[in-house]
Amino acid sequence: MIFKTFASRQLVRMALLLIVLCLAAWVIVTERFIFLILILPAIAFLCYRLYTFQQSAFEEIYQFIDAVHYRDFSRNFNESTKVPELRLLHKGFNRINNTLKLISKEKETQYQYLQKILEMIGTGILSYNHNSGEIVWMNESLKKMLQLPYLKTIHSLEKRDPFLYTDIIELRSGAEKIAALHQKTTSLKVLLSATTFQTSGESFRLIAFQNISEALDETESKAWQKLLSVLTHEIMNSVAPISSLAETLKTRLEDSPFNDDNATDDLRLGIETIRKRSEGLLKFAQTYRNLNKITTLTLQTVLVRDVFENLLSLMQPTLEQKNIEVDTILKDPELHFQTDVNLIEQVLINLLVNAIEAVKDRDQPLIILTGSLNAEHRTVIRIADNGTGMTPEVAENIFIPFFSTKKNGTGIGLSLCKQIMQLHKGTIQVQTSPGAGTEFLLTFYSK
Repeated sequence: MIFKTFASRQLVRMALLLIVLCLAAWVIVTERFIFLILILPAIAFLCYRLYTFQQSAFEEIYQFIDAVHYRDFSRNFNESTKVPELRLLHKGFNRINNTLKLISKEKETQYQYLQKILEMIGTGILSYNHNSGEIVWMNESLKKMLQLPYLKTIHSLEKRDPFLYTDIIELRSGAEKIAALHQKTTSLKVLLSATTFQTSGESFRLIAFQNISEALDETESKAWQKLLSVLTHEIMNSVAPISSLAETLKTRLEDSPFNDDNATDDLRLGIETIRKRSEGLLKFAQTYRNLNKITTLTLQTVLVRDVFENLLSLMQPTLEQKNIEVDTILKDPELHFQTDVNLIEQVLINLLVNAIEAVKDRDQPLIILTGSLNAEHRTVIRIADNGTGMTPEVAENIFIPFFSTKKNGTGIGLSLCKQIMQLHKGTIQVQTSPGAGTEFLLTFYSK
């Protein structure tokens, strides 16, 4: 409507100029030159007004276009100018400006919402230029996973984690793949998902990193529990009758009048061997059945310092006997967490016994107990030693049931520790290398 009015005014101005020019032509044809004294100034005035208006309008339009180009929607055009046509033009510019400002605000709000949503989710998101490899955007979750504040190109990841880099590059659009993400002291299992999109003539890839370590651990733990349940059930059901039968045969044999015969001695020895082995198998099955017993927790809020005091009080005689020094680091004496005290003491005793075993051949054996809060305000308990450490292959398998590096080890201790931590909705991790000692980190869930 504004610009229709503006156009009509321009048509009126041009019509007046045309009429005056026609009148001047008529005066010249009829040789009434005296009237040119009045007509020529009118023609000059109308031409001047048309020119100055066009120039003013052009300058205003140029300023408006410049403001739109630089997205300066704060610019306000004066609607009180003395020139009626410019008033209409300014009014139209302001209306367009306000509309663009509203659209820009809505887009900015939507962008902020999207940013916050992507920052809040636990899945890592990475977007990069498919051709140049330049990183366009990565959220905070991915920065925490990679333990990097900034990544310039996707190719920069090759030096830090070559296996993860290869998995990302080779991942096809629309496909998924489980990969290992190696951090400074530990590693995570992540599910990689990829998609490709194009905008402004450029091709981009969007990669999602979903941490599935906890889910895999839980699934693995349940699988082992089911296996152990079947295993112990079958062993006990099969061995118990054999043990009972062997005991019965031995009793009858001892009551037999032929107990001095050599064949009888051999038979007695064989039956005794069967009985002992059967009892050993029963004890074996009973031991591993413990992995299935722990299913619920009795939670209470306890101080970390109290847990440390109880642990050291219990283990003090062993530590003094082996001349092992224990340092306790606890910056906040009031540091507390929710736990099942009996179960968590079992975990700490197990880890401390392992640490004692690891430092037994050191000249200056040292074990360090530390309690602190991490960046997510979760309570973390560390048990570190200056022992022999472990190879990466051993460290990767120590939480698997039946796995043990000790000659007489059962392979149940660390598996129980992991199960107890999973019931606490926490994690247990190991940081170690050959000759550099070992550190176990217990991270507890905080409400």
